[in-house]
Amino acid sequence: MPKIDPSIFKAYDIRGTYPDQFDEDTAYRIARAYAQFMKPKVTVVGHDMRVSGPSLTDAVIRGLLDQGSNVVNVGLTSTPMYYYSVNAYKGDAGMMLTASHNPGEYNGLKMTGPGAIPSISYISNEDLYKLTEEGNFEEPAKKGVILQTPCPLAGYVETVLKTSGIKDFGNLKIAIDTANGMGGLILPKLLEDKDCTVYPLYFEIDGRFPNHEANPLKEETLADLKKLVLEKGANLGVAFDGDGDRVAFVDEKGQSIAGDIITALIAKEILKDNPGATILYDLRSSWAVKEEIEKAGGKAVMCRVGHGLIKRQMREMDAVFAGELSSHYYFRDFYTTDNGDLAMLKILQLMVDENIPLSEMAAPIMRYSHSPEINSKVKDVNAKLKEIKERYKNGRIIELDGLTVEFDDWWFNVRPSQTEPLLRLNVEATTKEKMDEKVAELLNLIRS
Repeated sequence: MPKIDPSIFKAYDIRGTYPDQFDEDTAYRIARAYAQFMKPKVTVVGHDMRVSGPSLTDAVIRGLLDQGSNVVNVGLTSTPMYYYSVNAYKGDAGMMLTASHNPGEYNGLKMTGPGAIPSISYISNEDLYKLTEEGNFEEPAKKGVILQTPCPLAGYVETVLKTSGIKDFGNLKIAIDTANGMGGLILPKLLEDKDCTVYPLYFEIDGRFPNHEANPLKEETLADLKKLVLEKGANLGVAFDGDGDRVAFVDEKGQSIAGDIITALIAKEILKDNPGATILYDLRSSWAVKEEIEKAGGKAVMCRVGHGLIKRQMREMDAVFAGELSSHYYFRDFYTTDNGDLAMLKILQLMVDENIPLSEMAAPIMRYSHSPEINSKVKDVNAKLKEIKERYKNGRIIELDGLTVEFDDWWFNVRPSQTEPLLRLNVEATTKEKMDEKVAELLNLIRS
């Protein structure tokens, strides 16, 4: 058997370039290995809009059937609709072909157990790689069969709308860029016959991403959306990533709003119906997020970065909501999964309730100066972290994920990449001058 590239087994998902790193043979063997470990009676399978999706899906289904699992094939799906399908069709496991926001030449697998719980709660990707590479698959008593089920789209839309609790779209004017990704399948149905005006941008599903990369974290990908917001006088702009689990927002002035600020706004909306609830925010988030959650009556808890870890902590703490700086928003009432559609509906409801522009809702929360995340290559990650810790030992040290050090008027987090010899730096301060000074100071230390 050909050797499988171990680098495609990331911390939480599987991802690589097609076909050199991740091809049909690899997909087939991973499916067999996962089914051998999980022993699912039913596995839900789907794929996003990538050109390689259908042939890779066929390979995954063959692997599952050969290992004795019955299969529900939902076909073309967003990641949130896939999570819904695993629950709706009572899957013991799920495998979705997607590479999220990565460029078109990538593909991979997002896998779950029952209830759409991430696969890493059952088996690490390191152990899954060993099973896949060894290829010692047991022959099942009988092969699986493909089960016929209805298309999940209508059920998904109904469930999202019900979960959101939105009753009024307030005649809002909404510009939406789905980046030729899976939002083009979901949004027309989700917003059909609602009292709002939608200005669609790049709704045609095309896994080659002909207009721009499907990654709303990159500011340059928001240029066309910002222009559309201003041209149409829209109340806001919404940008989805390729598989629809992440969403970014642009206010009526054409200014992008950071993911942590959106976390604070959605938390405020959710706490109206869940007084005193626990809400998680990732450790790169502004001090203002914790302050706003507590001001709204919630219990704010800092968490690590990464969907597998966040979903686990939400279940452990019965957290009602969690938000990441990377524009992932997680909802307990939607199977404790991340959902861009639901995040959008929560922001729309908040705008209708407050009846003030998005820019005015966000402005008071943007009271600190926050750097972008800055990556630096280093020779020895652990040695460099130790050096930084020693330099800033007089601050309040938190070692939840990498190193966070807080002072009275500024803080920083520096954490290692899961896949590369990189350190990722975030800095926040009470003034821009202090933030700029500390970014320069830390980069000088990290890169020396």
